[in-house]
Amino acid sequence: MFRSAVIRSSRLTSRTLNQVKYSRSIQTSTHISNQYSKKALLGIALSIIGTTGILSQLSNKLSNDDSKTSLYPESSTTPLNDLKPPQYGSIEDFQKAKEEILKIVSEDNIATSKSELDSHSDTYFNSHHAHEDQRPHLIVFPSSTEQVSEILKITHKYKIPIIPFSGGTSLEGHYIATTGTPSITLDLSKNMGNIIALHKEDLDVVVQPGVGWEDLHEFLGEEGLLFGPDPGPGALIGGMISTSCSGTNAARYGTMKENVAGLTVVLADGTIIKTKNRPRKSSAGYNLTGLIIGSEGTLGIVTEATLKLHVKPKEETVAVVSFDKISDASNTVADIVQMGIQVNAVELLDGKMMKVVNDSGETTRTWIESPTLFFKIGANNNNVLKELINEVNEISTKNKSSNFEFAKNKDEIDELWSARKMALWSTINQGRQQDPNMQIWTTDVAVPISKLGKVLEETQQDMEQSGLTATLVGHAGDGNFHAFLLYKPEQRSIAEKLVSNMVQRAIKAEGTCTGEHGVGYGKRDFLLEELGEEPVNMMRRIKISLDPLRLLNPDKIFKIDPNDKEH
Repeated sequence: MFRSAVIRSSRLTSRTLNQVKYSRSIQTSTHISNQYSKKALLGIALSIIGTTGILSQLSNKLSNDDSKTSLYPESSTTPLNDLKPPQYGSIEDFQKAKEEILKIVSEDNIATSKSELDSHSDTYFNSHHAHEDQRPHLIVFPSSTEQVSEILKITHKYKIPIIPFSGGTSLEGHYIATTGTPSITLDLSKNMGNIIALHKEDLDVVVQPGVGWEDLHEFLGEEGLLFGPDPGPGALIGGMISTSCSGTNAARYGTMKENVAGLTVVLADGTIIKTKNRPRKSSAGYNLTGLIIGSEGTLGIVTEATLKLHVKPKEETVAVVSFDKISDASNTVADIVQMGIQVNAVELLDGKMMKVVNDSGETTRTWIESPTLFFKIGANNNNVLKELINEVNEISTKNKSSNFEFAKNKDEIDELWSARKMALWSTINQGRQQDPNMQIWTTDVAVPISKLGKVLEETQQDMEQSGLTATLVGHAGDGNFHAFLLYKPEQRSIAEKLVSNMVQRAIKAEGTCTGEHGVGYGKRDFLLEELGEEPVNMMRRIKISLDPLRLLNPDKIFKIDPNDKEH
């Protein structure tokens, strides 16, 4: 309405000015009668007054309008209630989009079978499961940045939500189709899993999002290099970037945020951007790379990444240290960090977790069933390695360790680290053996290292009182730990309470609701508890700025629909 009024007013003003010029010309050249001139001038004046009134009313409307339809909002943040519900495309729009997408990818690169739709919506180990009606209508497997761009131009035109997908190993409902309207999942794992270029002399590698970190680890190992983050098996680079994951090596090498130099990203309307070139550092402009990492596919779709690499230590071993109390184990970690002793990884398994590993029979030895630290210790020569082992042993002894052993060869390294590798899968297998309907809830929090021991003890006590089989595994070197909760469907409320207590305990200790799993769909309320309304409103403003139609992975991290009542 306002736009048409502006257009009409603009035309009227132009026409009025022309009338003024024409009137002056008539007066000077033809000397028309005074009566006619007065009538003409009166008409012109009325036109000017009318036009001015319309423009004045419009100006007042635009400057004073605080409604949801304001064209120029002046606030720096976007509260949820300031938004109208998003308007997504109909089934007819989806069919048109599908027809156009098939001109870009072949029939072999789409999927609509129930099994494919199900596997792109949920997994057994997801903590927040999709409902039966929460499925995409189509899976598309693009093969290049350009194809992703063309597909997003189409979905933008028809307002079809897009859900990016890579390894499918995330845990908080990150790829659930939540809108209740036709949506498309873009799977980057099938055709975009290439290592594009290794720059060994610069310690970086350029990869597509479908590359698995385990494959990359093997490839780089042959070159004497490594990529720092090492999350769970099956994770791909695209999802690792989206959740800013880390893994066991985070204490030494950091998270994805510290290990990505630059990204190629396709925005919601199909625009292709490159966030940075390949320098090891840059202070040029906004840190767009950091903005995309951890955004969980809500701001753009990553199609290429330049990753920072590290030189593998020439010598590395594994040490396993047992304690009677979990607080003694966490105090050992705090002392090691505070003394500046650099270890490559330090992992904590509680006594129940060690028992589950023993019960699984999936490792070649029987473990002491008490809180246990697993260290990776590396150096460039054996003398330095021995000194580090001795220092770790001395600190452990000071904190009342009950047993200390370290690997002396490759076989022993693999054997000693095997308990840590099998932690999650041992828990899952035990649950299924107890009851075919047993569910698992895997969650994580992170706290300052100095507060880790207290939070772990309180969480352990809470879990023991719950009656559930529950175990703890921690990336103790950076204060991040996980809980694996086994529960039957009728016990879900008990598991929910445990998770809520664990998160609130972490937040109270100045920590975070998630150290590396991400927020997804399941931890949106916890994010609000952690940060409060205004920081989340700021995130929402960024989302709306880059994706005004709210098409990219809707409803993840925070709510974008004021009618969204689902947790």
